[in-house]
Amino acid sequence: MENVLVDNIFVELALALLAGALLGIFFFAGLWWTVRQLKSTQHVALLFIASLLFRSAIVIAGFYFIAGDNGYHLLAGLLGFMLVRLMATRYTLQVEQAQSLGKTLIVNKQEDRL
Repeated sequence: MENVLVDNIFVELALALLAGALLGIFFFAGLWWTVRQLKSTQHVALLFIASLLFRSAIVIAGFYFIAGDNGYHLLAGLLGFMLVRLMATRYTLQVEQAQSLGKTLIVNKQEDRL
């Protein structure tokens, strides 16, 4: 009987971790979409604030449901959210470096032609 209880706790924590990661994906994908849309809108502040409020409300409600009556679920959810944040940060840095490297290569090729 004891093993079933331990298994249930690990399953619950794994589900909370997964739910936190999904909330992180939602939040940071929404942030990325918002930043890309800022170039093409006339109402930059309105779009940014509306997106921030919407994403924050969804994430706060999600963490409220993840936490339930157990603080460990909340911690597992926050860990999942922070892992997604770490991966999103690394991904955007790699994309930025690749873009700047591409620009450097183009400039060097043009200098070679002169």
